[in-house]
Amino acid sequence: MHRKYRIRDYDFKLVLMVLCLSAIGVMTIGSAEESLRTRQLAGVVAGAILMFAISFFDYTWILKLNWLMYIANLALLVAVWQFGSNTNGAQRWLQIGGEGGIRFQPSETAKILLILFFAQFIMKHKKHLNTVWIIGCCIVMIALPWVLVYKQPDLSTSIVILVLFCVIMFAGGISLKLVFGIFMVAVPAVALVIALALQPDNKFLTDNQRNRILAFVKPQEYESTFAYQQLNSVKAIASGQLDGKGYKNNEITSVKNGKFLSEAETDFIFSVIGEEFGFKGSVVVIVLLFATALECITVARKAKDTAGMIIGAGMGGLIAFQGFFNIGVATFILPNTGLPLPFVSYGLTSLMSLYIGIGFVLNVRLQAGKQT
Repeated sequence: MHRKYRIRDYDFKLVLMVLCLSAIGVMTIGSAEESLRTRQLAGVVAGAILMFAISFFDYTWILKLNWLMYIANLALLVAVWQFGSNTNGAQRWLQIGGEGGIRFQPSETAKILLILFFAQFIMKHKKHLNTVWIIGCCIVMIALPWVLVYKQPDLSTSIVILVLFCVIMFAGGISLKLVFGIFMVAVPAVALVIALALQPDNKFLTDNQRNRILAFVKPQEYESTFAYQQLNSVKAIASGQLDGKGYKNNEITSVKNGKFLSEAETDFIFSVIGEEFGFKGSVVVIVLLFATALECITVARKAKDTAGMIIGAGMGGLIAFQGFFNIGVATFILPNTGLPLPFVSYGLTSLMSLYIGIGFVLNVRLQAGKQT
């Protein structure tokens, strides 16, 4: 379970970038919603401790429990379906211990558990990965949690899970011929599904999901309803200009201070960063996210085995894709999806899950260092 490691192989650069993103998150959340700053800070401290602890556990030993992880993941998602609390028409959270108890979102932990599960499964069946039987098994095993997440309904997280699955399969060594073949079929298929889904009598998307897409296509027609948040987000970012209005500024013209962003501490945290820290602050966050994802991929390339490669690539893909989507929504280059900004947005389940994932990446790096 434990191994002797060399301190020089510890990826302090990755730790520093993650902690910097978390520090920015705590500061910005404190500005967006003062009452949540202490809880987010406690989450960062707990997450960092958990990350350091996991980084010294042999991931190859932990991955032997992959089927237990998969079953536990399905059990949590089924529990949400049966007993989850409903907020704004979505049933995504489990409440343990009443109103004063623990409230968490299993779809966030599902991302990490799926990375770990497939890391072990694909490594075990690597020689037969490109066979119809193994690919079919992988599709079935990703389909079960995907359906449970999609039915919550949570279209944004279900999209993340699909992208994550593609990254995992690519890192695992799936044939490039299959990749290009699927890509050639998937692109027109997705375009067709979206076109059909936007039809008024189609039930593929919920009314809320359909309206969000229409608001992106025709923002002028939805400027007081479904496009309202994103249009205000763009105004907030633009008003920050180069240097921003300053941290916790008192300007009455501030979009944040005027309460024109109802999800400022979560989905639209980047809007607060843009308004208060300007273009410079926004670039710092983007660079940190990109560098963190790139470092995870670098660790994946150095991994001693396929499982380590999948863990590193999976975490890098998750941070990059989710960061891109959150910022894309805040800048109105993508439809509103409701995904948190990794390590920055408020949300203890997301934060703790990401720290756990980074802990495994750090151990992959430590074990790769021992091979050199």
